[in-house]
Amino acid sequence: MTLFSPPDCPMSHAVRFVLHEKAIVSEVEFYDPNNPPEELLELNPTGVSPTLVERDLVLYDSRIIMEYLDERFPHPPLHQMDPVSRANARMIIKRIDQDWYPLLTEIIETGDKKSGKAKKQLRDNLIAATPVFADRPFFMSEEFSLIDCAIAPLMWRLPSLGIDVATASQAIGNYAQRIFNRPAFKSSLSDAEKELAELPK
Repeated sequence: MTLFSPPDCPMSHAVRFVLHEKAIVSEVEFYDPNNPPEELLELNPTGVSPTLVERDLVLYDSRIIMEYLDERFPHPPLHQMDPVSRANARMIIKRIDQDWYPLLTEIIETGDKKSGKAKKQLRDNLIAATPVFADRPFFMSEEFSLIDCAIAPLMWRLPSLGIDVATASQAIGNYAQRIFNRPAFKSSLSDAEKELAELPK
């Protein structure tokens, strides 16, 4: 099993987090998304990252890859077992992808000077979700799940983008520390990602 991953891609980071949570033996091939290797383009002509290759299987949507890994390697489970809970978790991840990640992408792509509005909106959206972060140890769950794997890369990148939510919301700060303290999260970081923030001591 090989994961092709840019070293600083949030979506790829989420997949790497799942790989480490499940202790899946795999090889991570880091590459420059502006100059993808020929081998990758032959497998995935779209160039969308990340790309997972296992024998004849090629997957290249991070959320599909995360679901596949959870089903392919069922222990420990990162989805609840009943269909209703799994469907609700998928809807939450979809909302995160629709509401928070486009703002993160805009901030990263437009640069510091042009992203003030997006930064404020992302900060305000996260702080508005404080009751959800405060309600349970993990995001809308008593147990660590794929939802947390989806949120973690976004939370990790906030300090490097000048977005401080922990000061305004202790619940969000505590949640982030619980996630960042997980050994699998620490192992999932690329060298480039380690430079974005400081791990808890």
